[in-house]
Order: sequence, then structure tokens, then C-alpha cells
Amino acid sequence: MASSKRDQLLSTALALFYREGYHSTGIDRILAESGVAKMTLYKHFKSKDELILAALQMQHEQISQRMRQALDGLAPREAILRAYDGLHLWLGETGFCGCLFLHAAAEFHDRSNPIHRQAAEHKRFVLSHFHAALLALGAVQAEQLAAQLQFLFEGAMSMAHLYGPAEQALQAKAAADRLLAAAGI
Repeated sequence: MASSKRDQLLSTALALFYREGYHSTGIDRILAESGVAKMTLYKHFKSKDELILAALQMQHEQISQRMRQALDGLAPREAILRAYDGLHLWLGETGFCGCLFLHAAAEFHDRSNPIHRQAAEHKRFVLSHFHAALLALGAVQAEQLAAQLQFLFEGAMSMAHLYGPAEQALQAKAAADRLLAAAGI
């Protein structure tokens, strides 16, 4: 029962943080929407920041698991390009509000803040996905190429948030394909 209340708090907080922002979402709102008592909240989380960190960690785990499962067994080049297909699906989902991690980094802009650091760690995971695939392909300058692939990925997400989802991820995928071809991959 306790872990289900914790999960309920995390799910509610995550949805509210995503839609309305971290600073704009108060604890009372999270409690009201989750139906969980304040005492239960503070039994699991010492502060709102701790709740934010747990919500970000939960989201990171879900995303990284989905990425690993979706790309398992694919050739490295295909795995790279498929990441953009997954992005395209996500951008088209109802309620897309941009990147939860970029929002966290923007609201907690001090790079030494644990919330900002956790958001950056998630972005490093995305970078490492591209980097690992490029190493498997024997790419020259894999680190630089991985960063360029991530720029395309993150840029598509940002533009979809600004303008509404259209073909940003597909355009980023086409650019990624050209980058890989130019690198001889």
C-alpha cells in the first residue's frame, strides 16, 4: 500500500510538473490531485525538491528502459535512426509539452542544483546512446558525431514544443542519416 501511495504521488507530481512547471505546481495541488495525505507525502519525500528528483528519476528510468527495449537487437546505424522515429511518435502524442528535463534545467538553472544535475544526467544518457552506437560502428570522431546527433534530436524536440509537432523529428532523422553517410557510416 505504501509504495502504491508513493507511486501515486510520483505519477501525479510528474504529470503536473510536465504540464504546469515545477515552481508553479504546489504541494497542496499535488496532494489534492493524488488524494494522498500530507503526512504520507512527507513520509516518502522530505521536501518538494526530493519529490522532483524522484519524479525525474522515475521518468529517466522509463525512457531509458523504453529506448533500450525498442532498440535491442537492431544494427547500430538503425538504432540511431530509430531513436528519431521514437521521438516522432512522442512529439505527436496528445499533451506533448516539451522535455521535462529541459524544463527542470531551465527552472533550476544553477548547474550545481541537484535537480539541474539530474536533468543534465538524463541528457548525457541520450548522448551516450548515440556514442555507444557510433563506437559499435567504428566511427571516427564518435564523440563529436554523437553530439551532433544529439543536437538534431534535442533541436527537433525544442522546435516541436515551440511550434507544435509537425515533421521536426523526421527532418532531424533525415539530417542524421546524411551526417552518418558523410561520416562513411
